[in-house]
This record gives sequence, structure tokens and C-alpha cells, in this order.
Amino acid sequence: MAEVLLDTTAALVESAAEALPPLDDPAFADAFDRFAEARIVLLGEASHGTSEFYRARAAITRRLIERHGFNMVAVEADWPDAAAIDRHVRQRPLGRLDPPFQRFPTWMWRNQEFFEFVLWLREHNAALPEDRRASFHGLDLYSLNSSIRAVIDYLDRVDPDSAAIARERYGCLAPWRDAPHAYGRLAITEGYARCEKAVVAVLRELVEKQSRLIAADGDDFLDATQNARIVANAEAYYRAMYYSSAESWNLRDEHMFDTLDLMLRSKSDAKAVVWAHNSHIGDARFTEMGMERGELNLGQLARTGYGDAARLIGFGTHSGTVAAADDWDAPMKIKQVNPSRPDSYERVCHDSGVPRFLLDLREEREVREALTTPRLERFIGVIYRPDTERWSHYSTAILPEQFDAFVWFDQTSAVTPIPGMERAGDEETWPFGL
Repeated sequence: MAEVLLDTTAALVESAAEALPPLDDPAFADAFDRFAEARIVLLGEASHGTSEFYRARAAITRRLIERHGFNMVAVEADWPDAAAIDRHVRQRPLGRLDPPFQRFPTWMWRNQEFFEFVLWLREHNAALPEDRRASFHGLDLYSLNSSIRAVIDYLDRVDPDSAAIARERYGCLAPWRDAPHAYGRLAITEGYARCEKAVVAVLRELVEKQSRLIAADGDDFLDATQNARIVANAEAYYRAMYYSSAESWNLRDEHMFDTLDLMLRSKSDAKAVVWAHNSHIGDARFTEMGMERGELNLGQLARTGYGDAARLIGFGTHSGTVAAADDWDAPMKIKQVNPSRPDSYERVCHDSGVPRFLLDLREEREVREALTTPRLERFIGVIYRPDTERWSHYSTAILPEQFDAFVWFDQTSAVTPIPGMERAGDEETWPFGL
């Protein structure tokens, strides 16, 4: 009986799926014009190391920027790293920024597929006046050290007295700057929790001086304020890690949404494309995250805050290769992806027989109803453990409620990493570095 239902559902997907041309075909992204009226288009990925997901998001983003007035790209990356990219693509001075994306997992952004998109974005912007150039931003909060340095560097330039005070306040975190997760272990005591007041005070005083400081350079003030916000939120995040995984996850995704919302409110005509993992951009209320663990996410908050002006697009694959590690801070490997499980949404898509497609879940009522039965969905982060895949990489979801549309590549391949120095990263939360 289960096989009959699966075959029926796969046949419905086959009839509703819109076959997509190859990724190198200029017409690949044409089908995504239907989302151009949104203010936010969130593009997911089923893993952090799959070439087709990066290339597809790049093609769709190019289309939305060139044809439909989108002028902001926001990604699941640290703000200071993305700031270096932003300055490059908008041809602004780089200042003292460190080379971006040196923290594990470097291949997540230091890859050829993303590099080619950055080259295109810089070239596109070069032909536009400065106020019309598309910007690039990071939404994440793992940049404690870099953000502290960025705040102090900014204050050194514009307000040396405030810089001295910020140094003293941020000094509270100095013993853990190389291992902020260790701060979290100790922060459950009142003595270590005092850092909260210090880091919040830096942010508050920056905001209070907005009218004076923003006149000098609005972009630099915005960057410094966001870095101060990251330090405050990161301090809270590392404390929350040792109370509740749900609380720390929620703090992280709330920070992502608040950052995105701040960027959108900074320009009246702002329209953003977001790149993040499916676990962040698919509405958490319709996955185990929300249904069982009390977690929320960026996609849910975007839907709640922006309604139909936010469109959530998931990505999936059946098999192929992926760039991933065995464990946190372990070397990257090119791994074989197991064929999808028979009881998963991925297997339904595979059994449709369409190798590459877009499924608009808003309009296809019959297939939407068939897919509403909860099924397993695969999530691969920067860690992939094929031997324990059922428990480490699958969770239950309701796909047509989770996403507005789903993009399918039956066979996929690993990203092409760009060699470079890698330093240890701050350990992330379930599921496996998403």
C-alpha cells in the first residue's frame, strides 16, 4: 500500500514539475520570475557543500538583480567576512578587514562557485552609480573576535574616548576570545554573566550617538553598530548553549532575521535575496524543529514579518557527492551521498523521473495535498555521517507548508574548494553545523 501511495505521489510530482534547463543555459532562471514581486526571496540548500545549489542560487540571484530590482544579497555567513565581500563588490576601500572566510568550514564560502558569483556582482555593480549598487551582507553571529575589533577600530577613528571605554568593557570577554564556547560553560555563574551588561552598554551608547556619527559615514556607522549587536547577541548565544539547544538555535535565527530586517529597513527600495540552509529558510513550524523541539527559524520569522512578500524556496537532491567533514574542525572530504530513503520526500522527487525541476507548491493543489502527509527530509550540514544518516541527517517535515517552492537536482556534485588557510571554528548546534 505504501508503495502504491508513493508511486501515485511521484506521478503527481512528475505532472506538476516544471523541467529546468541545464545550469549553464541562460534560460535556467527564467522560471523564477514568478517570485519577482516578493521583497525577500529566500533560497535554501540541502547541504553546505553541493555545487548545483550554489550555481542555481547564483543564477536565480543574477536574474532577480538584473531584471527585477533586487539590490541586496544576505547569506548564512559572518558579518565581518561578508563586509569584506561587500566592500569588494561595491568597490569601497577595504580598510583593515581580515581576509574573509578563514574559519572552519572554509569551503562553505571559499569555493569556486561562490567566487564566480562575486566576480559577476562586482562587474555588475561597476556599471552602476554608487547608490544603486547591490550590497552583500552576512546574517550570522559567530564573529565575536572580528566584531569586537571592528567596533574598536571604528571608535578609534571617530570617538577615541568611547574606544577606550569599549576596550575596557569588551575586556570582560578577553579570556575566552579564542574559545567563546568555553565562556558559555562558565557563564552560568553570576560573576561571568557580568559580561552581558558590558557588551550591551557598548551597543546602547553607539545607538545613542547615531545622529552625530551617522552623518560622517552612514555605511561605516551601520557596520560598527551591527558588529556591536553581534557581540551582544553572541555573548547571549554562548550562554544559552549550556541551558538549551532550542534557546541557542532560536537566538541565532532571531539574530539572522533581525539583521535582515534591519538591512531592509535601511533603504526604502530594498529587495533581498537570502542564501541559507533549508533548515534556516524553510518554515520551522512545519518540521520537527517547531513541531517537537520548540525551535523557530529565519524562514518562519520572514513569513510572520513580511507575509506573502517573503518567498521560501527549498532545494533537494537524491544522490551524488558532497564536500563535508567527519566531525567539527576535521578535514574536508568529498563524500558519496547515500541514495535517498524510500520514506522521504527526496525519494518521491527521484521517483518522478524528472532530473531537474521547479515545483511551485503554491499553485498545484493536487500535488500539494498529496505531499502534505509528513515524510522524512534530509539535512546535510558541514558534517556528513552516511553510516548514521537516518538519525543524524533526516527529520520529519511537511514540505508544502515548509516551502513555497522546491528545486530538485536528482544527481549533484561537490563544490570546488579554493585552497587557503583555515582556523578552528566555533562549534555550532544541531543538526551538525547547519
